[in-house]
Amino acid sequence: MPELHVSIGRDVMMGLAQAVAAIVLCAAVVALCRWQAVRVEREAAISMARGLVQMVFVGMVLAVLLHGSLMVGSLILLAMMVAAAFTASRRLRGMSGALLLCFWAIAAGAGTVIAAMLATRSLQADIAILVPVGSMIIANAMNACAQAAERFRAEILAHVGQIEAGLSLGAEPAVTVAPYLQSAVYASLLPRLDMLKSLGLVWIPGVMAGMMVSGASPVYAAIYQFVIVAMILAASGITGLVATVLMRSRVFSSAAQLVLRPTEVSTSS
Repeated sequence: MPELHVSIGRDVMMGLAQAVAAIVLCAAVVALCRWQAVRVEREAAISMARGLVQMVFVGMVLAVLLHGSLMVGSLILLAMMVAAAFTASRRLRGMSGALLLCFWAIAAGAGTVIAAMLATRSLQADIAILVPVGSMIIANAMNACAQAAERFRAEILAHVGQIEAGLSLGAEPAVTVAPYLQSAVYASLLPRLDMLKSLGLVWIPGVMAGMMVSGASPVYAAIYQFVIVAMILAASGITGLVATVLMRSRVFSSAAQLVLRPTEVSTSS
């Protein structure tokens, strides 16, 4: 037992040393950005500090709950979805119900895909597998939600005249914003489509590498990694669609008038 504690302590110290090296490299990049008048110092410092603390906390939680039940794993994923909704909703400041909108969109996308993977046994209920894989799907759903919502709002604000002209001619609100909804969903899917295209050629994800290290067949590990990335695409698509459809119902009044205005965004920020 003492030897085990010594081994764990040695691993932790080595990990902290590697984290310091990574932080130094990121700080150098931030300094380079500052040289070009790109001010990201505060946000980068906060992001790195939060990322390190949160990952250490997650590691400690997983160490305690490594062999927990499916219910415990589901609660952890639910908490991640709530945190993801808080992060994504920051893109929609000034819009009422933004937090719930983001939560339902992320829950619809990530929740549907994780449930499908559990039902088809593509994902095991063991916390050691469920939580890491589920977190990747939730994180990508969060990004898709933020990208789709932000792009949809930007498109609407840039085409207020066209939308109101369509409304004045008797067009349904959903019809007037349909091209912008399509553009927003496509924009949220584009990074995941590129990720699939480059899979195996540009990057080999960590899940595949971890499976190979643990002794799994390289071919099976490659196929399983494709399954995960494909599920990420599916979750992102559902999330982007749900986010924009829910948002569409909030940018028009009950009298079919456009209520989202550039002045509202400037005053709220």
